[in-house]
Amino acid sequence: MSDSPLAVTIAGLTFKNPVIPASGTFGYGLEFLPFFDLSRLGGFCTKGLSPSPLKGNPPPRIVETPAGMLNAIGLQNVGVRAFVAEKLPHLRAYDTHVIANVFGFSVEDFLEVVAALNDAEGVAAYELNISCPNVKEGGTQFGNDPVQAARVTEAVKRLARRPVIVKLSPNAPSIVEVARAVEQAGADAVSLINTFVGLAIDVHTHRPRLGFMTGGLSGPAIRPLAVRMVYEVSQAVRIPRIGMGGIATWMDALEFILAGATAVQIGTINYTEPQAALQIIDGLGAYCRERATTIAALVGAFRP
Repeated sequence: MSDSPLAVTIAGLTFKNPVIPASGTFGYGLEFLPFFDLSRLGGFCTKGLSPSPLKGNPPPRIVETPAGMLNAIGLQNVGVRAFVAEKLPHLRAYDTHVIANVFGFSVEDFLEVVAALNDAEGVAAYELNISCPNVKEGGTQFGNDPVQAARVTEAVKRLARRPVIVKLSPNAPSIVEVARAVEQAGADAVSLINTFVGLAIDVHTHRPRLGFMTGGLSGPAIRPLAVRMVYEVSQAVRIPRIGMGGIATWMDALEFILAGATAVQIGTINYTEPQAALQIIDGLGAYCRERATTIAALVGAFRP
């Protein structure tokens, strides 16, 4: 473990700080090079990677809502092989953990992506997106059912040569039960929460404002719900938790850490403030110095 007060360990990986831009909001990392050095980050999650390229959903894909947004991007991506050949070589120049977000419409899809990544240099861990709410199949099937979630987790763990993080859905009947199921199936950590399913209607046309109709609600509006779910899951499982959902400031991030998250992911705020991750890192650092404490000591320090 590093001597830095911000350093944390998840699944045997030491992160220089607990701040990780979230999948789907940070591209492949390279898009943010004009704004800051990626080496400042503890790590980041790539866009979701599938066996073959996907074009995603028809536009409109994003709708602004009070204190957040709805998105229905539809997991557009270049495909895992293009990522390994065209994106990953550039990322190796930066001292940060690259977490490959993996998704599929079947267990076999997940395994195909992980197999393509296993031999790729520069990937630190896999994050299984079993919970995307804005595709027609796949995400709901796995993320809402503890049995299905455990099945895909166990299959990937047998194949994976790197730690496996499972991303949980707030739309599951019981996110705690899904967390327990994937822990028992061998997951090294969980990340939570993904977006809530929402709908926005154009009152002039009486039509949905998104081309896909429904989308995933993210942003500050969901933060109290996310903090509550991180706390509940933290009481139920022993594996590390990575918290996310509406984080915009270091104080928001600290809420998740106090609730039981070892690290946090930063999502929607990246669209409006590309340097938000650095501001959160700096804020957490100042807090730890003022209190003569560490992030590791603050994990789960909430006192009900």
